[in-house]
Amino acid sequence: MTCPQLKLENQLCFPLYAVSKEITRRYAPFLEPLDLTYTQYIVMLVLWEEKKCNVTELGQKLYLDSGTLTPLLKKLESKGYIKRCRESSDERCLLVSLTDEGEKLQYKAANVPKSMASCVKLPEDEARQLYITLYKILEGFKDNV
Repeated sequence: MTCPQLKLENQLCFPLYAVSKEITRRYAPFLEPLDLTYTQYIVMLVLWEEKKCNVTELGQKLYLDSGTLTPLLKKLESKGYIKRCRESSDERCLLVSLTDEGEKLQYKAANVPKSMASCVKLPEDEARQLYITLYKILEGFKDNV
């Protein structure tokens, strides 16, 4: 007899995982013309908003560790979208900032959110509630570090 708590249908983690994977897959056709992966795209979202930030803060915002973030940043730098440099007052601090090319890419990406919204068949009020719930979960993880 199967333990009910071990049934796939009783796991909160499974639909979160499956939806995340599917949404990331659905981003691909919209990001391909921009020569960005989903993870590169979310890095660019932060930089389009902030223009410059240190790698530690970037990792915290995106829930990415340095082992994941470093190759992403190197790739974005090789594409000419960002530049990395050490903080003059603290050599341990690595700053990431947009280049002019990276700034221009923002305008090419402007329709991506609207395109993705058409892929998610969820009324606006339910989408907003889901957003709030997911951020509550993320905040809870911060408390349990």
